[in-house]
Amino acid sequence: MMRIGLFLLTNLAVLVVAGIILSLLGVGSYRSAGGLNLGNLMVICLVFGMAGSLISLFLSKWMALKTTGTELIDPNAPRNQAEVWLLQEVAQLAQKAGIKMPDVGIFHSYQSNAFATGWNKNDALVSVSTGLLENMNQDELRAVLAHEIGHVANGDMVTLSLIQGVVNAFVMFFARVVGDFIDRNVFGREDGEAPGLAFFAITIVLDIVFGILASAIVMWFSRYREYRADEAGARLAGKDAMISALLRLQAESEMPDQMPKEMKAFAITEGRSEGFSLAALFQTHPTIEQRVAALQQLNLH
Repeated sequence: MMRIGLFLLTNLAVLVVAGIILSLLGVGSYRSAGGLNLGNLMVICLVFGMAGSLISLFLSKWMALKTTGTELIDPNAPRNQAEVWLLQEVAQLAQKAGIKMPDVGIFHSYQSNAFATGWNKNDALVSVSTGLLENMNQDELRAVLAHEIGHVANGDMVTLSLIQGVVNAFVMFFARVVGDFIDRNVFGREDGEAPGLAFFAITIVLDIVFGILASAIVMWFSRYREYRADEAGARLAGKDAMISALLRLQAESEMPDQMPKEMKAFAITEGRSEGFSLAALFQTHPTIEQRVAALQQLNLH
């Protein structure tokens, strides 16, 4: 129920913000008597595409706390030695990476996992699962924390949001351009005629098809940033420790995946390891085998 509420809240915010921006820009309808006004259409698509991604980015910490049930550690009053250790390690890693101390939290999951999110590198959240704390030794835990700090220092959350926004805009734009072309040339709509049900039905189908194809681009970048975060983890905490942590995750890959779907791209693992397939093009993470192989070839000197 909470996820549905968050989804509706985000979409409402997108509509309100996009409407205000378009009004301030003085952008009217993308339709005219002669057909599509491509300039207006591009602006509208960019505003709606980027508004959705940027609002999700700004709400990312709050949404992550709500969807994962993360409990933040009070830096002034840690409750146990594990929390003290987490705060100390994150502080040291953040200092090495040249970023401000992120918020640190713990969420309940039997699976070893962790994620980082936040709208900028100096206002981030790093959270680890209870399973991670129980199943990994300190060197491996430090490597996982370093991986997440690497995401933050690399600005991955911002970059992924910007890429998603641009992709959304082009999907919306081309779906309407192609939909208008088909409506005119196949269904015979005349100039000046209002678009009929055919245009809207075609546009909806094309939004879905183009969206699926375009998501492969976003997922490619998501996999690329995992390699970069692994490298950052190796540099901050040691290559052997990073490899050991990944192999530990691989050993747990058959456990049920409890990470909420909307947080998978920000986690250290998707909870499974698979060989190449068409579906692999749409995965947020490379396989553990691929990540370990990349680390083994990494020269840190």
